Amino acid sequence: MNMTSALRDSWYFFSHNLVAIARLCLPLIVLEGLLLQQVTSLVDAESATLWRLLAGLLFYPLYSAALILFLDARSQGQRPRALDLLAASLRLWPSFALLAGLNTLAILLGASLFVLPGVWLMVKLAFAEYLLVLRGLSPMKALHESFQLSSGYFWPMLGCILIVMLPLWLLDGWSHSSETFADNALASLLLDCASRFLQLFSSVVLFRLFMLRSTQPEVE
Repeated sequence: MNMTSALRDSWYFFSHNLVAIARLCLPLIVLEGLLLQQVTSLVDAESATLWRLLAGLLFYPLYSAALILFLDARSQGQRPRALDLLAASLRLWPSFALLAGLNTLAILLGASLFVLPGVWLMVKLAFAEYLLVLRGLSPMKALHESFQLSSGYFWPMLGCILIVMLPLWLLDGWSHSSETFADNALASLLLDCASRFLQLFSSVVLFRLFMLRSTQPEVE
């Protein structure tokens, strides 16, 4: 599993399918951002964090499952309609939302102990969404199978995730602490939506790693 080639191939796909991915996912991302902006303006900071998690469980499974189905279809040379992908993701929403909730809970529990257990769990569970959407596994089975698939490939997976996500995490942290964005609702919304959209690149990278891992031998 070559980290450099996986990132290069993923960027090539993402950049050449940018319009299609935006058409598929961006409307839901904007709706999520608008909902969060309205809700967080009415509640305190502690409640706002909870609402962000709930909004993520509502919207993320829809556009993430649609993107995974899009990636799978394009890898087979197909050009599915956005409405068909969204309809399929809607059918997957209950199980995907449960998986996302379990995934988030596990990572938060790990991070509450120390940072490293949370990072370790994030990597070990990274394939669960693809196993649920593409192989039809149940949420618990997908989590278990993701642990198995990631065995022996932790470091290249971690490297890819950090290269893609660390700059976006830093950007999010800066925007949330900046008074400029706190006082400008439109700028805050645009930056939040842009960050969420760019995070979709990590889904493309993980899909590429998932496909590569499927062709690799088991490593203890």
